[in-house]
Amino acid sequence: MTKIIFYITVFILLCISKIQAQDSIHKGDQENRTFEKQVKSIASKIENITKEEKSALKIEVEDINVALENGKITKEEAEAKKQKLAETRAKNIETRVAVEQEKLKDLVQEKVDGNITSIDSSGRKTFVIPAMKIINSNNKIEKRSTSQFVLAFGANNLVTNAAVANSDFYYWQSHFFEWGFTYNTRIFQNHNLLHLKYGFSVMYNNICPTDNRYFVPTTNSQTNLEVFPYELEDSRFKNVYLVAPLHLEFDFSGNKSKNGSTGFSTHKGVRFGIGGYGGFRIKSKQKMYYNIDDDKIRIKTKGDFNANDFIYGVSTYLGYKETSLYLKYDLNPLFENNTVDQNNISLGVRFDFN
Repeated sequence: MTKIIFYITVFILLCISKIQAQDSIHKGDQENRTFEKQVKSIASKIENITKEEKSALKIEVEDINVALENGKITKEEAEAKKQKLAETRAKNIETRVAVEQEKLKDLVQEKVDGNITSIDSSGRKTFVIPAMKIINSNNKIEKRSTSQFVLAFGANNLVTNAAVANSDFYYWQSHFFEWGFTYNTRIFQNHNLLHLKYGFSVMYNNICPTDNRYFVPTTNSQTNLEVFPYELEDSRFKNVYLVAPLHLEFDFSGNKSKNGSTGFSTHKGVRFGIGGYGGFRIKSKQKMYYNIDDDKIRIKTKGDFNANDFIYGVSTYLGYKETSLYLKYDLNPLFENNTVDQNNISLGVRFDFN
């Protein structure tokens, strides 16, 4: 099973490499040369400014030394004049360099945004529209990357001996909940089908044992289900994880924006995603509710319960617009040292809100 997530990761990395290669074919070499040329020009100006001001200061100091030798000024007056001139020249360097530094800052920002400045035949500066953005007929810039708030919930259980049937846990009472944030980046410059979806999520996995049972950690690092001595109203075991999901998303929204102008839209049609996730366990908690005569007893126990500290798995979703059917499966078992491996599996509904 671990080979699955390996192959998915390799496939996604190959897609990323193809993006970078295509972007380099379209614009990379020429724009990089233009960018480097302008950076060198600004650096040269800054160096020349420093040299000019220092040379001027040297000449002025020599004039003061001549005046001192000829007895026209005292030593104290000479030192005062030198100090004043040094401060003036330092201020000049600071002011002139600040102008060039601002130019460099703007240039780097243009490089980050993809707007590489070039020089046309008349010597005027022009700007290249980056592949990361598309301008539609309403002059609205469409970003290549968008962000979403993710919300998912549904049924949760454990796979034992490669089966969910005859589970030791209730099917409907056991559930999962997930929320997080993702970025969705269009992979190809001129096509909207493939997207890379990545971010972080907080996962809550709950399981409710059947037959009046609860989890008991043992001294030999096992975690067993045992029958509770009183009638339980509710027994549930919750694990909370912080994970980083990564999906390759096929978005069939097409290459037209909503108003029909040229552009790219996301989450406007059928979507299919496949990938995986990895992260670590934040906490584990067991809750038991029961009654003794007229007394209502509530027990909440925190601990590691010998659960794995790390989590990794595969996941997929299929849906329309922001709503999808969502399936995820942990490749590593819930408990670290149990003799029988039990892996968490979840099936539910997922919402990706732009």
